[in-house]
Amino acid sequence: MHTEPLRVLAAMSGGVDSAVAAARAAEAGHDVTGVHLALSSNPQSFRTGARGCCTLEDSRDARRAADVIGIPFYVWDLAERFREDVVDDFVAEYAAGRTPNPCLRCNEKIKFAALLDRARALGFDAVCTGHYARVVELPDGSRELHRSADPAKDQSYVLGVLDEDQLAHSLFPLGDTPKEEVRAEAERRGLAVARKPDSHDICFIADGDTRAFLAERLGTEKGEIVDTEGNVLGEHEGAYAFTVGQRKGLRLGRPAADGKPRFVLDVSVVDNRVTVGPAEELDVNLLTGIKPRWCGSAPAAGSAGRYGAQLRAHGAEIPVSAELSADGGELTVRLESPARGIAPGQAVVLYDGTRVVGSATIASTGRTASPAPA
Repeated sequence: MHTEPLRVLAAMSGGVDSAVAAARAAEAGHDVTGVHLALSSNPQSFRTGARGCCTLEDSRDARRAADVIGIPFYVWDLAERFREDVVDDFVAEYAAGRTPNPCLRCNEKIKFAALLDRARALGFDAVCTGHYARVVELPDGSRELHRSADPAKDQSYVLGVLDEDQLAHSLFPLGDTPKEEVRAEAERRGLAVARKPDSHDICFIADGDTRAFLAERLGTEKGEIVDTEGNVLGEHEGAYAFTVGQRKGLRLGRPAADGKPRFVLDVSVVDNRVTVGPAEELDVNLLTGIKPRWCGSAPAAGSAGRYGAQLRAHGAEIPVSAELSADGGELTVRLESPARGIAPGQAVVLYDGTRVVGSATIASTGRTASPAPA
């Protein structure tokens, strides 16, 4: 718990959460400066309305909120860094047949790396955001990341890439507050964004059409859609546009023999082939994670432990056992109960109660005869 006043840089997206977070930081006595991140070199091309955090409208909303709060406000151009670390990474991951989480990558590379590094270089003590999560300071001065008090809005999953040093310079003033209370507080404070809808989807895809966005950058190449026995059921224009667990947009010519819907089971960019099958074929109970990052001290290399695991931004927590390889670079996760439609490229985030232990990028999934021991 920070008690003395800090120099705080408040990242203001133009939404209600970041505006109230900045207001709370200022009200707590901190010396707060607001900053809006310009993440597009051509913001008119990004979606308008309250669909993302990259529009001219959002920049203006953030500036108006800062004026109401009474804090200085700046716009920082991080468009090139965002393109390299988030957009290009997103395209490259899909090109390799994986399904990335760009919000998690943005938190890792932009908001809590590029932004925090620049803030500290300028003499700021901490970065403040409107994320729904809690940083808990222990008696020895170390920090832990915990779930928010409002489970429906908890965003600790996309913050699972933060390390202890980053947590020591992060403020999440909304972690103990339900979303509706935040909106009511925004109205009381006279913030015009009080009822602005939450952003959804991917901020840098203007119309929400991921397939068209990827086709424009990766081109098209006809390939086969097959069942698990290799029978050709249809064709597509690029395997990269599909993700494991997908049901819509397959455009198959004939229904399955059993009449049940079919889902994407595998995406092979090497031979440009998409394999589909019944929903039960999506069940996995074994994950391999790479590039682990720890929110605090790392587990001992070669050690195993029991945790809760979250596999999607708004997914339920699943009991698992997880083992870190001897070199500390790979995480083997065994699920007590099968999870459906988990794709390589997504993140697995481990929890101990409400505490975030760390995260890893899923490299592969599989099924074993016996799940993790109960």
